[in-house]
Amino acid sequence: MKRIGLLPRIIIAILLGILIGAFMPNWFIRIFTTFNEVFGNFLGFAIPLIIIAFIAPGIGEIGKGAGKFLGLTAGLAYLSTIVAGILAYIAASSLFPVLLGNTVKSGAYDNPGETTLAPFFELEIPAVMGVMSALVLAFTLGLGMAAIKGNSLKNIMIDFRSIIELVISKVIIPLLPLHILGIFANMTQGGQVQTIMTVFGKVFVLIIALHLTMLVIQYTVSGAISRKNPFAMLKGMLPAYFTALGTQSSASTIPVTLERAKRIGVREKVADFSVPLLATIHLSGSTITLVSCAMAVMYMNSLELSFGLILQFILMLGVTMIAAPGVPGGAVMAALGLLDTMLGFDGTMLALMMALYLAQDSFGTACNVTGDGAIANAVDKLTANK
Repeated sequence: MKRIGLLPRIIIAILLGILIGAFMPNWFIRIFTTFNEVFGNFLGFAIPLIIIAFIAPGIGEIGKGAGKFLGLTAGLAYLSTIVAGILAYIAASSLFPVLLGNTVKSGAYDNPGETTLAPFFELEIPAVMGVMSALVLAFTLGLGMAAIKGNSLKNIMIDFRSIIELVISKVIIPLLPLHILGIFANMTQGGQVQTIMTVFGKVFVLIIALHLTMLVIQYTVSGAISRKNPFAMLKGMLPAYFTALGTQSSASTIPVTLERAKRIGVREKVADFSVPLLATIHLSGSTITLVSCAMAVMYMNSLELSFGLILQFILMLGVTMIAAPGVPGGAVMAALGLLDTMLGFDGTMLALMMALYLAQDSFGTACNVTGDGAIANAVDKLTANK
């Protein structure tokens, strides 16, 4: 089973969940419901730890360096991430009423709690702190580590991040397909699975289209700054795109991204500094995916979809996901706390978000790393005299 990739495992889990929900008795389905209850509570316990582990050392590690050069690279990456989120909001708010309108009007997803089965028992696993407390603590530690000269605390936080990455890669990710299986089994017996699968297909197509649109925007702007052909640069970065489809990790794709950035004309010193940095802070593709998926789930649940609320989510998302690309699925794990506290997601909605996101995680990662070439090229031109 370990040799099967995460995406195939998720697809298998969804199909098995539908079959179990359609043909197995309720007592059997409640076994998975009970597992979901325990796993969901453990996930709630882990979310504040994930936030601290990703954000604090991430800020501490990038807080020192090349001064204005670092600031320019980080600023352009953050701006690109925010623009990607706003693009996703505009597309989703314009198209979801058309694409998903019949889904909501049909009432097929109304009050899911009334049709899903209850677990055999509940196991409370309270978090050590709230999500907002974890965010504030992470920012405080990260900025503090960037300001002081000592490395003792930074090394501890880096080790802590390694532990949390192991928890994600060895516990959460392997058990996630079973969690998704239970969710789909429960929704199938409740008569909601057809609605969800219809939404999955439509949102997936929209996300891929937005990824390609964002890449064209990034390279058009970068090409205009450097007076280079944007499509020639984009073509030169395609090996990085396809490598990321396989690795599902921006960090693992760094060698290819670095080599291709130099091929499209980025100076060696600029590429050597900017590409590894961008691999951890530039997440335009992941942001498009998270915003689109979140809005789809909110639309189905008739939750508020104001621009102000989504913009706050996007602005926090760009910071919260720092250093998350080192782990496949890390971006959505880092975003769970924001989905809970800012957008009001419950356990079922979070599980749907993870399923939606992980089903196309490789495409979001590919968009991230391909866009790194555009940012690096812009930084190269803007620092040409330095």
